[in-house]
Amino acid sequence: MTQSFLASLLFKGFLIFLLSQVAVHAEPALAQQGPASLPVLFDARERLAKPDLSSLVRLRFLTSIDFPPFNFTDQNGRLSGFNVDLARAICDELEVASKCEIQALPFADLKEALAASQGDAVIAGLAVTSELRKQFTFSRPYLMLPARFVRNVKADIKGDAAAALSSLSVGVVKGTAHEAMLAAYFPAIKAVPFDSKEALLAALKDKKVDAVFADALQLSFWVSSQASARCCALFDGPYMSEQFLGEGMTIMLRQNDSVLTAALDHALAALSRNGRLQEIYLRYFPYGLY
Repeated sequence: MTQSFLASLLFKGFLIFLLSQVAVHAEPALAQQGPASLPVLFDARERLAKPDLSSLVRLRFLTSIDFPPFNFTDQNGRLSGFNVDLARAICDELEVASKCEIQALPFADLKEALAASQGDAVIAGLAVTSELRKQFTFSRPYLMLPARFVRNVKADIKGDAAAALSSLSVGVVKGTAHEAMLAAYFPAIKAVPFDSKEALLAALKDKKVDAVFADALQLSFWVSSQASARCCALFDGPYMSEQFLGEGMTIMLRQNDSVLTAALDHALAALSRNGRLQEIYLRYFPYGLY
């Protein structure tokens, strides 16, 4: 994501706390709930050719360490995360593992480093924008970050679809894409605006609102963590929207790297079809986004 969009998706440091809380304090009943499968973003009938990479000297992925669970350093100081494992799987699929390198840089330096050929591809959650498309190209999306509702389990909701919330109070963080999306998709729902995600989740936990609408990434970890005290549960959805939430997670490359772009698209499609992408997804999202 761009830095401003990243800030709207994650609490800096807060998600790291949630990850640690989920790992240590997740309740057994919650842990047994199986997540939904990762949506397939590649048409099974489409065949993406595998370019010849025999002349490739090396393939250098650039990432950052401040976007858990996508890219971060683990307790041993090792570069880890969904994006990191995906980059390694891409290299395996393209049979260039021996030429594959993954380097972490400060998030703010990634665009300049790629433009200066200090790497070949950025896999760090940068949002696709019209301005970036003027300078770079992007792979096909490999993951969408949906919006979800979360309900307080004590709320009297008659039904299991979003329409059942129309007479209830639903919290949302003001000035966000999720606020705009809620208004556009569910005009009958009474939206209650909050200044921050912290205030939003505190109000839900205290049943000051019956449900909230926000980023599924944050909500899925929070619901399964000790911080929620088992107050709440994911409800309906997921909801995806390119208009409000962007094109999804992609890999950014230089515009003149058409062969490498095609190779990454081929690898992503293969990993999606053979189940490896799903395997990596479940490794880092055991409670599911969908």
